[in-house]
Amino acid sequence: MNKTVNRVLLALAGLVLCALGGSVLAIGLGAPAPSWWLHDGRHDVLLDDSERTRWRDEGWWWPVVIAALAVVVLLCLWWLVSVLRRRRMSEVFVDSGDGEGAALRGRALEHALAEEANRQDGVARARVRLTGRRGTPRARVVLLLEPHVDPGTALDTLTAGPLTHAREATGLPALPAEVRLRAVKHRPERVT
Repeated sequence: MNKTVNRVLLALAGLVLCALGGSVLAIGLGAPAPSWWLHDGRHDVLLDDSERTRWRDEGWWWPVVIAALAVVVLLCLWWLVSVLRRRRMSEVFVDSGDGEGAALRGRALEHALAEEANRQDGVARARVRLTGRRGTPRARVVLLLEPHVDPGTALDTLTAGPLTHAREATGLPALPAEVRLRAVKHRPERVT
């Protein structure tokens, strides 16, 4: 969903900027200004003296402008950080017992966890993503369950099986997990 939101926001911002920039460029090059346009023509300025000084004597104007711009800047910075932040863990630090340690690819551990979870009874599909830091990973697991499976049993089996095996194999003291359980869509069954 995060990728979808980013793409939609970027597309909207790009369309607005292209439309405004293209229209300003066209009018600056001599194209006739439409009737709804803010300015009259090619030699019109963005803010004339009356527009620039209209609110200068009002005490609330500049604090509101500065606060609004500060909010816009903070939202843009938050968005930039969320886009640039790496979501998926590239490697997990494994204590090899010799004092040096080893690095295990994060995708390899995700794949192993998903494969073992897929072999559980009643699991149609499992997806695993590791987040966090190299020495303290966190697992996000999505289990797609068959209709006949008890969710509590599936969760207990996942905890005692794949998650415990992954924690023991990597030598991690803990492997916290967020597990989401979903049911496979199926046709309703008739009861007689």
